[in-house]
Amino acid sequence: FRSNLGKSSSVDDFVHGVVDIIIKYMKKCHDRQTKVIEFKRPEELRELIDFELKDKPEDLATIMEYCRETLNYSVKTGHPRFYNQLFSGIDVVSLCGQWLSSAANTSMYTYEVAPVFVVMERAVLKHMIQLIGFPDGDGIFAPGGSLSNMYAISLARHKKFPNCKTEGLYSLPRVAILTSEHFHYSFTKGASFMGLGSNNVIPIKCDSKGRMMASKLEETILQLQSQGVVPIMVNSTMGTTVLGAFDCLDEIADVCQKYDIWLHADAAWGGGVILSKEKRYLMKGIHRVDSLTWNPHKFMGTPLQCSAFLTRHKGLLEDSHGVPASYIFQQDKMTYDISYDTGHKSVQCGRHVDIMKLWLMWKAKGDIGFSRKLDAAYNVTDYLAEKIRNRQGFELVVEPVYVSVCFWYIPKSIRNLPDGDFKRVQLNRVAPKIKAGMTERGSMLVGYQPLGDYVNFFRMIICNSATTTEDMDFILDEIETLGENIEFRQN
Repeated sequence: FRSNLGKSSSVDDFVHGVVDIIIKYMKKCHDRQTKVIEFKRPEELRELIDFELKDKPEDLATIMEYCRETLNYSVKTGHPRFYNQLFSGIDVVSLCGQWLSSAANTSMYTYEVAPVFVVMERAVLKHMIQLIGFPDGDGIFAPGGSLSNMYAISLARHKKFPNCKTEGLYSLPRVAILTSEHFHYSFTKGASFMGLGSNNVIPIKCDSKGRMMASKLEETILQLQSQGVVPIMVNSTMGTTVLGAFDCLDEIADVCQKYDIWLHADAAWGGGVILSKEKRYLMKGIHRVDSLTWNPHKFMGTPLQCSAFLTRHKGLLEDSHGVPASYIFQQDKMTYDISYDTGHKSVQCGRHVDIMKLWLMWKAKGDIGFSRKLDAAYNVTDYLAEKIRNRQGFELVVEPVYVSVCFWYIPKSIRNLPDGDFKRVQLNRVAPKIKAGMTERGSMLVGYQPLGDYVNFFRMIICNSATTTEDMDFILDEIETLGENIEFRQN
């Protein structure tokens, strides 16, 4: 590294220079006069930044300019007008925690090489388990909610068919995973990746509010059993990806208990409500599940990625995934209790330190800080929903129960068309056109998608503490402005 240093440069100068770039970037993220994105197409980016690697090293002044350019053309996900994903905002304390853990540069597989972080992870997992209401339990941090959901599949399979660990899929009957029709696609990926087959992920019909219907779940279980198929897991969703719906856990838990089926709760998006006395009712019955996915990098606001997998079954993670590895998990270590080694619980060997950023943020906020954040987000959500109800050309898809607001904008030119296929085709084009306009202007980013019989609609996610009701007024005005410029094909 020092070979890159010029006469007037130093490592300290470089580090301070990069920190200065980051601080300026964070300040820009909170400046509403700054674009959410300076959008460039791939071919334009290749002209602006030299991405190609070379034989010879480049000087640190050039390296620093790469740092500046990278942030300049990146999406400002901390901007109060970024609503595109299920995360937004910058928590400075948590960000510093991520820097600290990166500086430590260790792996979570043993206490031997990550003593502080292993004890830290235990403390946080214990607190999360207590919040859920498990009498005992276990957990691990995984690289994202998709992997946490795959942990659930793995444990459910092992609980029902423990011989599968050694005998493989040949020892199994046909098995199935049952889940809300509004499930996250990670379950399909997980079933495929683990050899269970994507066709064996069975969607269960939802009601008009986007909640899985327990009556349809039971009907499907009986139908599968009559065909010799073994349901190994039911997935309930706490905050669906699009509508933000919460399944009725007690009803689903009754069915799972009746048929002895593992119940998982995908609370990757909605898990934060458990910290709110007012909104905790949305997860009523959560203490009855066998496992849970909870992503603090979503509503709670840690930097990506930070996902916890939690289970009431202590020891099952190790039973499912532990294998001998005497070069790292020596059983005769003399300096500490080897039960602190976490590697046997994980499907990985090396595991990133995701705990520091969450622990430090939780220390700074306390449970009450997250509760207040949720209350503030609900206030903005309610304001937006009320504006949509009372503003011509805007229409809610469903009444929001969480901090997800789904709606259509119907431009004047098609507003009075009779309902039918032609109007649906035209309305389906509106959200993509407006999204392209806002992206090119850099004014904001809002997601859109179709869902079932619904044509494309906008999905607003309110999880940035810096977002205000004034931002909601701006969003609606901007959507209307962009929408009125759309040209529509005639019959």
